[in-house]
Amino acid sequence: MLHQFTYMFFKLKLIQPSEDTIMHWCSTYAVTKLEYALKHGNYKTRLLTAKALEQVGQASSIPILLVAMHNKIQNVSITALNALESLGCSNELMISITRKRFNWVKKIRTKEEKQKNKSPKTFK
Repeated sequence: MLHQFTYMFFKLKLIQPSEDTIMHWCSTYAVTKLEYALKHGNYKTRLLTAKALEQVGQASSIPILLVAMHNKIQNVSITALNALESLGCSNELMISITRKRFNWVKKIRTKEEKQKNKSPKTFK
């Protein structure tokens, strides 16, 4: 009963669902609630719901996970990618996922290289 109120308050943008609530939705296969939370939640909520959707493992969640794959928060995006991989998507999607991962690695390496090559600032 409490989890139903939580969902209503969440839809009204009054609260964010707790980890317990998200796990309850996962255990009861409330995919619609999880997908809504992935789309409209804050960083922590999106991260938890992407993991929960991976555990539920329903193919109907693929479109919302594809959107989450391009999330600005890298941890949410990685979790969505992992969920898509565990759902066993098509070859084209797997190629897209692999490209995205390689792009991240390239960006991280480029950023680290720039940091390394920066000369230390001297203060006078």
